[in-house]
Amino acid sequence: MIPKILTLIAVLTLAIPTHTSAQVSSEERIQDLSEQLLLGSEVTLAGATLASAHIIPEFYARRAFTPAWANDIRVDEFVSLVGRAEEEGLDPADYNHSDLVVLLKQYRSDRDNEDLRAELDVLLTESLSRYGYHLIFGKVNPADLDENWNWSRSSGGRDPAAVIQQAIDSKSIAAFIDEYLDRGYVYYRIKAILAEYRALMENGGWPQIASGPTLKLGMSDGRIPLIRERLTITGDLPASGDSSSDAFDEPLKLGVEHFQYRHNLDQDGAIGPQTLAAMNVTVDQRIDQIRVNLERIRWVIRDVEDEFVVTNIAAFRTLFVRNRKIVWSARSQVGRYYRQTPVFKGQIKYLQFNPTWTVPPGILSKDILPRVKQDPGYLATKNMDLIDRDGNKVDPASVDWTRYRSGRLPPYQFVQRPGPTNALGRVKFIYPNPHFVFLHDTPSKSLFERTERTFSSGCIRVENPFELAELLLDDPENWNSRTIQKLLDSEKSKTVFLKEPMTVMMLYSTVGVADEEIVRFYNDIYQRDARVLKPLNGDFELRLPEDAPEYVKQ
Repeated sequence: MIPKILTLIAVLTLAIPTHTSAQVSSEERIQDLSEQLLLGSEVTLAGATLASAHIIPEFYARRAFTPAWANDIRVDEFVSLVGRAEEEGLDPADYNHSDLVVLLKQYRSDRDNEDLRAELDVLLTESLSRYGYHLIFGKVNPADLDENWNWSRSSGGRDPAAVIQQAIDSKSIAAFIDEYLDRGYVYYRIKAILAEYRALMENGGWPQIASGPTLKLGMSDGRIPLIRERLTITGDLPASGDSSSDAFDEPLKLGVEHFQYRHNLDQDGAIGPQTLAAMNVTVDQRIDQIRVNLERIRWVIRDVEDEFVVTNIAAFRTLFVRNRKIVWSARSQVGRYYRQTPVFKGQIKYLQFNPTWTVPPGILSKDILPRVKQDPGYLATKNMDLIDRDGNKVDPASVDWTRYRSGRLPPYQFVQRPGPTNALGRVKFIYPNPHFVFLHDTPSKSLFERTERTFSSGCIRVENPFELAELLLDDPENWNSRTIQKLLDSEKSKTVFLKEPMTVMMLYSTVGVADEEIVRFYNDIYQRDARVLKPLNGDFELRLPEDAPEYVKQ
C-alpha cells in the first residue's frame, strides 16, 4: 500500500504552487516530513519523535499538505489542554507539551519562517493524535496485564484522520472530545475527585498518625488532635472549635465512622490498625489510585451499553444498570486471593432455578477429591451424586479412590442436587465462559455481613438474587416473587431463557462514587493497582486498535 500513498502524494504535489525562494513552503516541508515517515525514517521535531507514522501522511495528503492549524485560538486551546493532561490522570509529556510550547514560541517570534510553521503544524497534529488515542483506548493495554481480557479494542470503524480534522475544525477541541467520547457521570466525578486530591496535595496533604493502642469513644490520647486534623482535611469531620481536644468524643466517633464508610472498613467508630493504616495512606498514593481507576474506565467506557449487569470485584457489589442509571444494587461475595474472580465480559442467556451444581475441575481437584479419599461418605453429607459417563449414579464406596493421585481426576461428574444447601443456592445466572464463573445465590448468607467478602472459588455470590431474576426476566405476570417462590418450593430444576441476552461485566475498580457523590476507596484485594500504575507512568507506546484502517497498519 505504500506505493499507492506515494502516488497520491505525487499527484497532489501538482496542485502545490512552486516557489522560486530559497526557503521551501510550509506545504513542501509537510510533504517532506510525510514522505520521511512513510519511508520508515525516524522524524524528530523540537526534540519530539513522531509516533503517528501513517496517520500524519494520510491526514496531510488529504489536505494537499496544507497546514491544518490556522486558528491561533484553537492552537492555544489545544496546547493548554494537553498541558492539563494531569486532570485526566495522564502525563503532558506523552503529548509533547513542553516541545509544543517551545516550538510555538519560536514560530510566533518568526511567523515568516515556513519551516517553523510546518513543523509546528505537524507536531500539533501528532500530539492531538496521541492525546485522542489515550482518551479513547487508555494509555495501558489491559490485554498485556490480563490474559482473560475480552473487551473490544475497536475504534468503531471511525477514520482517525477524519476525526482529527473534525476536532481541529470544531469550535472547541475540549468540547469536541467530551461529546465524541461520552464518558459518563462516573468518569467525570472521579476526574473531579482527582482534582480535589491534587489540591489537597498542593496544600500539604494530611499528617501521619503514630501507631499506638486502638482508640475508642471516651478515651483520651495525645494523637487525637492530629486525628481531628486528618479527618477535617478530607471532610470526614466538620471543623470545630475544640480541634485541640485530646478526648475521643461523639463527633469524632461520627467522623471516624464516615471515614470508615468511605474506605470500606468496619464502621465501628474505633481507630484500630486497619483504620489507622487507611488514614496513613498518603495523598500521593491516593492520587495514583484515582489515576489508575480513571484509566480502567477508559478501557471499557466505549464498549458499554445502556443496560447491563456489572460486578465491581474490589467493591464486593453487583449492580443492574438501565438507561445508564443504577436500578438495583446488592452486596456480593467474590473469589479468594488464590482463586481470583477474573475480569471479563459476557452475555447472560438464561437462569436456572433450583440448580444442580456440577463441581468444576479446579474445585474438584483441590477441595472435593481429597475429602472423598478420606471418607467416601462425604458426598452424601453434601447431597452429591457421583455420575458416570452414561449418566448413571455410582456408589462412591465402590470406587478405588487411591488410583486418583497427582492431579489425575476420576471419570465421573460430582453433582450436587437442588435444595437450600446447594453451593449455588436456589438460582444461577448463566453466561457461558471458559472460566466456569457466573452469578448465583448462596446458602452462606451470613457472609454478606462481612465488610471484605472474598469467600468464593471465583464465582459471584449475589445477595437478593431473585430481585435480579425478576429484573432480567422482565415479565411481571409470569415471573414475580410469588411464582418464583412457588417454583423454588417445588425443588424442581427449571431453566428460563431471557428475552434477549444481557451483557454482564466483571470489573475491578478500587475507587468508586457513592450515591451521595462521596468518593469511596476499596482495598486492592488482588494487588492489581501497581501493575496498572507502572505502565501508566511509563513511556508513550502506540498500540493500534483491532480495526485500524489499512493506511494505519502499513
